[in-house]
Amino acid sequence: MADTSRSLEQLEGHAWGDPPADATRLVRTAHELRRRPVGDLSAEDLRLLLLQQVGIELLVPLVLDRLEREPLAEGDCYPGDLLVALLKVPPAHWQPGELRRASSLVAKLDNHPGTPESVQLQIDAFRWISWAS
Repeated sequence: MADTSRSLEQLEGHAWGDPPADATRLVRTAHELRRRPVGDLSAEDLRLLLLQQVGIELLVPLVLDRLEREPLAEGDCYPGDLLVALLKVPPAHWQPGELRRASSLVAKLDNHPGTPESVQLQIDAFRWISWAS
């Protein structure tokens, strides 16, 4: 388990430095989030980092912990958007134990009446990918 009082930069031992002067807001935000303690990252922060494939190896276990407590945790978009970001992590990044945890999590939400349709679509896609692996 990662030390949640440390940032991605500290945990990875690699600082990105300042973003380029012409960087987009998304790039500037990713740079800033890499400097924040991972335990202080919001659902939206985690969603953004996962979708940008930043710190995946360290963040997936933390995101799974959060989603096991609150499966439809919401960033800035809709209920379950953090789960959707997690389910979009490329298959090559999944560790077997993490894949089992994610599969267990989605099994609880699969076709549940409270699961938003956009989340269900990603559950269906994830199920297909995880079975193909």
